[in-house]
Amino acid sequence: MDLIRLSDGDNSFRVRVLGRNSPGLLHLHDQLDAEVLVTSSFVTGRLAMPLIPSDLEAWPRALDELAAGQDVCWSEDHSPQIRIQPHNEEHGTAAVRVEDLGISCVSVFLPISLEDGWIEEQRRLLELVRTQWLSEVLKSSPGVYEWRR
Repeated sequence: MDLIRLSDGDNSFRVRVLGRNSPGLLHLHDQLDAEVLVTSSFVTGRLAMPLIPSDLEAWPRALDELAAGQDVCWSEDHSPQIRIQPHNEEHGTAAVRVEDLGISCVSVFLPISLEDGWIEEQRRLLELVRTQWLSEVLKSSPGVYEWRR
């Protein structure tokens, strides 16, 4: 299931959620396995990406900033870092930069001509992910976890 889907037919950037990282293990249960997928006429790539609960909490704030015309860096606390520009001056379109600083040291820049309503579509995808993989663990204090009731 896609959490992020940005495409103009030629260039495509997606973050696809694959499922829970360690279902049933209290401290890891809400962490999700995901992958970044980048496709263009020049490059195609796939990169594993962990999604922690704070990533899903930060994404709506990032969407608010994008809607206000601001550039964002999402998942900056871990690799890969995803930077999105709602308008890149050089290309005259939105743009995504994916940087895998942790393992491969590869960076990909992808200009994408997006249709109106693309931010609302990302919000819709987020809600689908949140519905599919409800948070079931409560972190009551540092290092202390319990099942939500």
